[in-house]
Amino acid sequence: MMNLNQIFTNQRTGNNPHTKASRTDFQRDFDRIIFSSAFRRLQNKTQVFPLPGSVFVHNRLTHSLEVSSVGRSLGSVMGEFIYDEFKSDLTEEAKSFYLHSLGNVIAAGCLCHDVGNPAFGHSGEDAIASYFERNESDLKPKFNEKEWADLVNFEGNANAIRVLAQQQQGKDAGGIQLTFSTLASIAKYPCEAIAKTKGVVHRKKFGFFQNEKEIFLEIASKTQLICENEEPYIFKRHPFVWLVEAADDICYNIIDMEDAHRLGIVSTADCKNLFFELVKSETDDVKRIESKLSSISNENEQISYLRAKVINALINTSMERYKQDFEKILNGNLDKALLDLYKDKNKALQDIESFSIEKIYNHKAVVEIENAGYNVMYELLDHFIPSILKPEEKRKSYDTKALKLIPKQFIYNSGTDYQKVLGVIDFVSGMTDNYATDLYRKIKGIDIGMTV
Repeated sequence: MMNLNQIFTNQRTGNNPHTKASRTDFQRDFDRIIFSSAFRRLQNKTQVFPLPGSVFVHNRLTHSLEVSSVGRSLGSVMGEFIYDEFKSDLTEEAKSFYLHSLGNVIAAGCLCHDVGNPAFGHSGEDAIASYFERNESDLKPKFNEKEWADLVNFEGNANAIRVLAQQQQGKDAGGIQLTFSTLASIAKYPCEAIAKTKGVVHRKKFGFFQNEKEIFLEIASKTQLICENEEPYIFKRHPFVWLVEAADDICYNIIDMEDAHRLGIVSTADCKNLFFELVKSETDDVKRIESKLSSISNENEQISYLRAKVINALINTSMERYKQDFEKILNGNLDKALLDLYKDKNKALQDIESFSIEKIYNHKAVVEIENAGYNVMYELLDHFIPSILKPEEKRKSYDTKALKLIPKQFIYNSGTDYQKVLGVIDFVSGMTDNYATDLYRKIKGIDIGMTV
């Protein structure tokens, strides 16, 4: 079982010494993320719906802020739970951490959980992975088995660790230099790509690229992750991961429905019924809620009120599940996400999920942006990767011109082919929807003209 006194640390990447300040180290994590360019770019990355028309729907940034708000609540209450249940076993430092800082760690983890996701939602991830799959005969011989697994399984979660912790060309060591505690809290899949296995909660995807393997091993060491296997490396999840994941699951399950309602994709009646059924399954105060609803005449406000009630209900049930399964979590033996455990027993949440898949995620506007985004990202990679993989002395004029479009911090001419390709992926995956689309149109000759 993991030792509650040893699973957190204020040590951070880049070997920065601890400094005395009015903020705690974990509050500093939150602030560093807020002011980072990777976080700022989330404001123009698709969550689900095309960005934005006359109706402002959620983007990755507003989603992350809301997830962080939910995560802070979960972390604060669970910190009090850990303190109350285990205080006789906790050091003074640990007591202070769980009472005053766990909420900040979870809030920071939630804030940055999506920074590795490329433009255009999951279709952007698919485009990067499939670029390598579709060009396997030309590209695979250039990489070893583990490097190739990273590329053909490209994953936003692993990319988040890279974005936050790796040293770019000409920049400071340790990325934005977060604490190992915050980084551990976003490692949903703490294994190498070659070890990913469908149906296993901590191996469904993978958590770090080979290039960041040493960084991840340091995160694992400093936060006492349970090692399941060393070749390839597989770790059990950190106990904080379950709270970050629950906050994310709560928000996207519910907020996507509210966005769809505002866009007119989902009717008020359907949205109200789905939300109300879930609220009813978790409260005895149905009459008061019905009375409150009848006093609100604006349909959007009715949905907002129910959305708040649903999120509150899901927060409460997630906390109860976490408490109930805490021993399994500490042992690394819980095999399902907290909200999935709840969903198995709650038909109302099952109905919301199935309705969302049918009416929202397969809506024409969503499918169109996924198709468009896939093609944009694929073509950008195809423009840059063949050129970066040529030895410098063999590059033609068009190769040189192509690579001039990539900022210097992403060019690793002295690195391996794997590092060169990761540099291009850093550039492309970091793009906002608009920037990727604009660059695609320019290099394809669709838009010709000077812009600054």
